[in-house]
Amino acid sequence: MTAMIEREIEHQKNKLPTRIIAKINSLTDTKFIRKLYEASQEGVPIDLLVRGVCTLRPGVPGLSDTITVTSIVGRFLEHSRIFYFLNGGEEDIYIGSADWMQRNLDRRVELVAPIEDPRIKKHLKEEVLDVCLKDNVKARRLSPDGSYERVRPREGEEPVDSQSHFIAYYSST
Repeated sequence: MTAMIEREIEHQKNKLPTRIIAKINSLTDTKFIRKLYEASQEGVPIDLLVRGVCTLRPGVPGLSDTITVTSIVGRFLEHSRIFYFLNGGEEDIYIGSADWMQRNLDRRVELVAPIEDPRIKKHLKEEVLDVCLKDNVKARRLSPDGSYERVRPREGEEPVDSQSHFIAYYSST
């Protein structure tokens, strides 16, 4: 994972398209946090969907300007981990079992697998990650000071409850 973050940093330096999205339950590993700060300082856009504990501070000027952290807590105790890298326009998506925590990365056997089927990649990006990032009903955004603020629909914007969307979407397929 750190090599993929480094690859996004290199793409940013070379003016290629970059973006990182990670959907995890916890982010506490200092090595990953430092690497994400480094990517942010280079200008890589980073959206983190972290349901639980997150010790990274997003939106700190000069440190993490390009990082947002969103927490969605609702009906489901979600355990999916999805990692998206724009990779200069050649999107890479991985699914796995590990949160970005020292105990998961240093003392357990965890798996991450690439998604190669273009239909599944598209589905995970558009019907999972993008929907979670649009959530304005259950979502809370982490502020630089460590507090969370509820995300609300902007004027004229439709409410998006990602978990209700998933229930409806997967009930119809």
